[in-house]
Amino acid sequence: MTLTQLDYIVAVDTYRHFATAAEACHVTQPTLSMQIQKLEDELGILVFDRSKQPVVPTETGQAVLAQARDVLRAAKRIPEIVSESKEDFRGDFRIGIIPTLAPYLLPYFIGEFVGKYPAVSVHIQELVTEQVVEKLRNGLIDVGLVVTPLEENGITEMPLFQEPFVAYAADSNPLLTKATVSSADLLSDGLWLLTEGHCFRTQVMNLCGADRHSNGKTTLRYETGSLETLIKLIDKQDGFTLLPYLATLDMDAARQARLRPFDAPSPVREVSIVMHRSFLKRQLINALKQEIMAHLPPEITGVSKGGRVASVR
Repeated sequence: MTLTQLDYIVAVDTYRHFATAAEACHVTQPTLSMQIQKLEDELGILVFDRSKQPVVPTETGQAVLAQARDVLRAAKRIPEIVSESKEDFRGDFRIGIIPTLAPYLLPYFIGEFVGKYPAVSVHIQELVTEQVVEKLRNGLIDVGLVVTPLEENGITEMPLFQEPFVAYAADSNPLLTKATVSSADLLSDGLWLLTEGHCFRTQVMNLCGADRHSNGKTTLRYETGSLETLIKLIDKQDGFTLLPYLATLDMDAARQARLRPFDAPSPVREVSIVMHRSFLKRQLINALKQEIMAHLPPEITGVSKGGRVASVR
């Protein structure tokens, strides 16, 4: 049994296709298939059920793959320990970040981070939370920037800060007659939401009430994954939405006038770095945390050492 063979079976499990796995491992498909066959012969089991498309692991294969991922992470940790002792930051660093954070948080710190660690090749992907968790488990990204708590087995959370919610309403909307808004004000018709799959949509629905339904007056349904699209629709149409505070900081005066804060205590979302429980690149992750916290706008509150505050989930 070799680390290379374990790498190959993990690649097949990740991509569920032998040819794609071979390409990702930079070998030919016959080479990959032969090494996996040798491993299966040695173990006396089938790791994969090749009769199904896409290929899936057998029941025993699932247990073998889980252990293989742990072994590969442990093996990769050894050269990292040496690099960390030399304070030698280099290699790939893959970050997944949710779309309702990416355009508003990244500009504050990513330039400084890349400039401080020029030998690190940073790869950033916008992903919904479910994809972040899946890619962390499959070793396809190193860290995620998401809203927590997730309560996912095998995922470690490092809380960073709490970000308040604010209401954004059209000029003609009754919400703008108020100095502050409450959860009860959100029961009125005209709420614009992101598409299913975005955690921010779920948080907004939880804040408004899980059983909230339209009263039937709305004839337009529009699904989008972009907060900016919601803002522009409200500017030209009607209704209201909720926004994370970072999304409002670059607004012009006209849009700032359409914002309303919540009554105290304001609902917030908790933003965290998340990693696999046996995470690698620990020094880089700590450096990422420090860079984020050093460049946050002063209005954003960091998570205290005493624990979490109440947040919308």
